[in-house]
Amino acid sequence: MSLVTTKEMFEKSMKEKFAIGAFNVNNMEIIQGIVDAASKENSPVILQASSSAIKYARPNYLMKMVEAAISETNIPIVMHLDHGPDFETCKSCIDAGFTSVMIDGSKYSFEENVELTKKVVDYAHERGVVVEAELGKLAGIEDDVNVASSDAMYTDPAEAEEFVKRTGCDSLAIAIGTSHGAYKFKGEAKLRFDILQKVKERIPNTPIVLHGASTVIPELVEMCNKYGGNIPGAKGVPDEILHEASISGVSKINVDTDLRLAMTAGIRKVFAENPEVFDPRKYLAPARDLITEIVQHKIRDVFGSSNKM
Repeated sequence: MSLVTTKEMFEKSMKEKFAIGAFNVNNMEIIQGIVDAASKENSPVILQASSSAIKYARPNYLMKMVEAAISETNIPIVMHLDHGPDFETCKSCIDAGFTSVMIDGSKYSFEENVELTKKVVDYAHERGVVVEAELGKLAGIEDDVNVASSDAMYTDPAEAEEFVKRTGCDSLAIAIGTSHGAYKFKGEAKLRFDILQKVKERIPNTPIVLHGASTVIPELVEMCNKYGGNIPGAKGVPDEILHEASISGVSKINVDTDLRLAMTAGIRKVFAENPEVFDPRKYLAPARDLITEIVQHKIRDVFGSSNKM
C-alpha cells in the first residue's frame, strides 16, 4: 500500500462513531511500535510529526522509515504534519510526500487564521493533500506549542461554522478543555461536551480533532518515577472521557505524551535493573514493546477503531 489521506477513514469514523488515533513519531522504534499495534488491531492509523520532530529525525529519514512501515502492513496509514506553524512548513511537508498537514493559526486573530489556513488549503488541495486547522487555544507545553492557561480559550461553535465555510479545511481541531503536555489538569478532569455537540450540529460533515488528549497513564508515570524519574503530579485525560469523545463526534484523537512516557519508562527500567547494559537494542526493544502495548490499548479499548479497515 501507499500512504493515504484521512478522507475515507474520517467518513467511516463519523458514520460508525469511533475515533482514529494520531500518534506522534520521532524515531524508528516509535514508528515500529505504533504500526505493529495498529496491524495487530487491524486499525487505520495516523502517524504524525511536529516541526521539531521533523528537524530531529530529518525529513528524508522520517519518510523512509514510514515507507518501510507501509511495506510491512496492509493497514491504511496517514503521514500528518502536527501543528504546522506557517505556510512554508506545510508546503515543505506536502512537497516531501505527507498526505495530511495541520496549519495551526490559533495564535492569530480569527481573520488572520482564516487567511493563513485558506492559503495552505489551496496549495494542499491542488496536490491531493488534506488539511487540518485549529480554532480556539489549548493550554500547555509540547514541542513548539506553548500557551499559558490564562490565554487558553474554548472554540466558539458559530465561529467554527464560519471558519470551515471560508477556509475549506478538511478537519478542525477544537478547544473543549484538553491541554498539551503531562500536566493537563490540577483538579477533576472535565471536557466541554456541550461545546462539541454544538460544533457538530453546525458542521456535521466536518471531522473534529481533539489535541492534548494523552491519558498520562498513571502506571507509566509511576514506572518512570520508580526507576529514577521525577514527574510529580502529572495528570491527563482519563480513558473513559476519551472514549466518550470518540462516540460523540470526535474523529481524530492525538497522543504524544503517553508515547514519551512509555519510551522513557521502558528504558529507565532496563537501566535500573541491568546497569551493565550498554547495547541500545537491549533497552530500545523493551521500550518499543511497551509502546505497542499502549497503542493497542488505545485503539481497542478507548478509540474503538479495531477492525475498522
